[in-house]
Amino acid sequence: MKPFSKITIGQMLDKTVENNPDNDALVCIEFGLRYTYREFREECARLAKGLMALGINKEEHIAIWATNVPQWVITQFGSARMGAVLVTVNTNYKLFELEYLLKQSDSTTLLLIRGTKDADYIDMINQLCPELKDCQPGRLNSKRLPRLKNVIFLGDERYPGMYTWGDVLAAGGDVTDRQLAEREASIEPDDVVNMQYTSGTTGFPKGVMLTHTNLVGNATSIAECLNFRPGDRLCIPVPLFHCFGCVLGTLTCAVSGAAMALLEAFNPTRVLETIEAERCTAVHGVPTMFITELEVLNKHQYDVSTLRTGIMAGSPCPIEVMKQVVDRMGMKEIVITYGQTEAAPGITMTRTSDSIERRVSTVGKALPGVEVKVVDPVTGEEVPLGVQGEICARGYNVMKGYYKMPESSNAAIDREGWLHTGDLGIMDKEGYFRITGRIKDMIIRGGENIYPREVEEFLYTHPKIKDVQVVGVPSEKYGEEVMAFICLNQGEEATVEEIREFCTNKIARYKIPRFITFVNGYPTTASGKVQKYKLREQAIDDLGLQKAAVVETA
Repeated sequence: MKPFSKITIGQMLDKTVENNPDNDALVCIEFGLRYTYREFREECARLAKGLMALGINKEEHIAIWATNVPQWVITQFGSARMGAVLVTVNTNYKLFELEYLLKQSDSTTLLLIRGTKDADYIDMINQLCPELKDCQPGRLNSKRLPRLKNVIFLGDERYPGMYTWGDVLAAGGDVTDRQLAEREASIEPDDVVNMQYTSGTTGFPKGVMLTHTNLVGNATSIAECLNFRPGDRLCIPVPLFHCFGCVLGTLTCAVSGAAMALLEAFNPTRVLETIEAERCTAVHGVPTMFITELEVLNKHQYDVSTLRTGIMAGSPCPIEVMKQVVDRMGMKEIVITYGQTEAAPGITMTRTSDSIERRVSTVGKALPGVEVKVVDPVTGEEVPLGVQGEICARGYNVMKGYYKMPESSNAAIDREGWLHTGDLGIMDKEGYFRITGRIKDMIIRGGENIYPREVEEFLYTHPKIKDVQVVGVPSEKYGEEVMAFICLNQGEEATVEEIREFCTNKIARYKIPRFITFVNGYPTTASGKVQKYKLREQAIDDLGLQKAAVVETA
């Protein structure tokens, strides 16, 4: 496999600044902010010194709870320079989830914004830590969160017991360049720099420990596959707390000297306005984001002629959506990336030179420097080409483990260093992979194995269907039945009978959904992944299947 030179995030940024000092680094139209790479590095160094001035040590855990504000990116690179471990907090978290993460991660510092339209972050942290209202900044003594000492507001408003962003930058004036350089010199590429909690689509979140080597290596691989150059400009509407935003987005730009055009939150109109205003050459998103962008383009004209590439990932990519993105948004080099947080996150990727057919039918081949194989989930033996099995990956990108969860870490990474993804797939003779489902998502109906992805891909071919999610629901007779949650194209109507008739004689009878419901959308994580377990729970309630569910789990 291709060897990667091991460097830290700070060293990588220095190299980029040396080669492209005057290129745009970070652009945030909503905040009226624009930094060149030289200016961006200076701002990150100010923040690094400020964190040191607060007494934050190397390998100390600091959590950030914010939408895509500029301070998020500055904290990402600034904390990496001074050796802290940045713990990313899902913007959808509520009180219970926040308390779990801050406790489990042993975070000593929390950086946060005021909140979102759905959540008041200031109110929540005060509920968890009522001691804030009576303490000096940096001297929190919380009964529920005993390790948490610093709370930093990412703005200039003052709240009891909290530092402002300006306070932290000002404090950095007491730390010399030499002190920062000494701290940086003590950091090793294989040190943990980032902890991201698994999205919880199938279970309780686990803290994934990622190193400088994991992240810089993956960003380098991604940039190579995207053919990213210093002149590229990437629109980033995907959340930064997820690998899609902070690795495939910000770090991939930084390793290549490309500009980051940041949006605070996804809005299809704002995405198209940003692409037009900043002459973006790339945009990332999950399929539902591209679907809504295409819907806006149906009604309004935007100049997207500068677009060349970008990544569609996060969930299965409908073939028709991909074709429309190529044809109507001009993204002739758009690619698919497959991976998971535990792999920092990229494992496989299509290439900009691949045919459109290959880019819509596969998730690409192994990234440079990464080994991928398909094994029998039961025996662990590698299966022949074209045979379905579990996808496993090995290389520079595999996480160090789950924080304080050695048993889970050993279950995920075997003794030979292979990460077991839990995803089912097939590899063809040219090394390209197709994802066929998740081991845990597999539906077993009367002894027949049914993979939701296969049924979904068939239903996508119906001209009225815009999106579809298939789940298994409990059945006393068969163990499980197939249920489809269908989103129709705007203005279309359909009946359950019509959908079933469409399936008849085209897919096996046992694969035809027993239950069909029409919906306007799906429950998702903040990173855009559909939470199928919530659809299943909803179906059990709506269909009155509680008794069957008890039988199934007995």
